[in-house]
Amino acid sequence: MLVVLAAGLVVTLTTAVTIGPVPIPFLQVWQIVVDRIHPGLGGEVTWTPVREQIVWDIRLPRILLGAAVGAGLATVGATLQALVRNPLADPYVFGITSGASTGATALMALGIAAFGSASLSVAAFGGAVVAFVLVLALAGAGGGLAPARLILAGLTVAYTMSALTSLMIFLAATAGQSSIAETVLFWLLGGLGGARWSHVLVPGVVTVLGTLVVTMRARSLNALLVGEETAATLGVNLGRFRLQMFTLTALMTGVMVAVSGGIGFVGLMVPHAVRLLVGSDNRRVLPISMLLGAIFLVWADVAARTVVAPQELPIGIITALVGAPFFVAVMRSKRRLNVVGER
Repeated sequence: MLVVLAAGLVVTLTTAVTIGPVPIPFLQVWQIVVDRIHPGLGGEVTWTPVREQIVWDIRLPRILLGAAVGAGLATVGATLQALVRNPLADPYVFGITSGASTGATALMALGIAAFGSASLSVAAFGGAVVAFVLVLALAGAGGGLAPARLILAGLTVAYTMSALTSLMIFLAATAGQSSIAETVLFWLLGGLGGARWSHVLVPGVVTVLGTLVVTMRARSLNALLVGEETAATLGVNLGRFRLQMFTLTALMTGVMVAVSGGIGFVGLMVPHAVRLLVGSDNRRVLPISMLLGAIFLVWADVAARTVVAPQELPIGIITALVGAPFFVAVMRSKRRLNVVGER
């Protein structure tokens, strides 16, 4: 399945580059990419400079960024769900995404640009870190990082950060800064518009390394699925392990949200789909979630930029429209299974 999904990701990335107002042949995409990497290897130049610019400077960075973000969010969701043994756990539940949104909104409302074009990403990442610290402080106030305390602390921080974000949007709108309010709202729903090569490297590296680290700790995550007492018997230091994994997923989420805005449902839905395919063994769930998350978000981005072209929809709308029916189907199927089991 890993081989099939890896091949599917390559086909998905190439096909997504071909789709747009200016259609580009599948083979020509590879010719342009190879020629840019090593001039002359792409064969005879049969494309125009405009097409080369469309592929290399506009579509390819955006699509690769979407793959990196989708893979990262799916990995984070799968890790958190195993970590707290809750199928509804995702970055939103733990307040990390809300914190990043608050940081980005504060920067846009105040008009601060201390870091130039990277200011928005820096502010979003800073907000995610602040939210993460608050969640740890609240959850650990009574001693330990129990799953129930983490979820309650995360929800508390998420609602608080969301309230602060809404307050800043309201104040900006009432102060006559409607353009800022519209920009913030669009960013909160997520998007990959304006992606450049400089935006791809950090999320890509963080996603690959983060997935590698959590996959190496998959046995400990599997032990948690059996129960905390069993995991402790097998040598898992629950407090330290949860802190390490929660810190890693918070940093990964902060990086993803900083470059793409608040894209929901990916970290919640993709791991469920993967477990339906391969079971609950995290040694399989984590790498497959990474690949499937990348494929899913690339196609969601294709839909976002083509459904109402030439305008562009926020990706969060697409992921929510797909995610909600998916969970209805999952709940109905589980209900049928339970009824059959009872009979």
